[in-house]
Amino acid sequence: MSQTVNKKKADDVDKFVGEKIRERRIMLGLTQQELAHGIGVTYQQAHKYEQGVNRVSAGRLFEIARMLNTPVEFFFDGIGGETQRETNPRERMGLELSRHFSMIRNEKYQEAISSLARALADEKQ
Repeated sequence: MSQTVNKKKADDVDKFVGEKIRERRIMLGLTQQELAHGIGVTYQQAHKYEQGVNRVSAGRLFEIARMLNTPVEFFFDGIGGETQRETNPRERMGLELSRHFSMIRNEKYQEAISSLARALADEKQ
């Protein structure tokens, strides 16, 4: 019976790490295909890592961290005793905004959007 409890907990960690991989990938504006290519796996495998369906080995997590330019610890931040939660719509919108922003190649457009966001954030409501 204790094996079932331990397996359930391990699955929760796998899903948590997968969500953190997805979060960081989106922040950097990378597709799953680009991540997969960068770490030498198929698109399907990268997708399974992000869903927590397949467990990420320590070596593969190290490769993913290098590809996503982040320390390995990032993938475990916030896991200590906290229950896994879904990304709320506002957080998802922020991740999508970050992804789309990074896809804009014109630096003047990026500066304009950044200035607009700063102005709107400073606006008193």
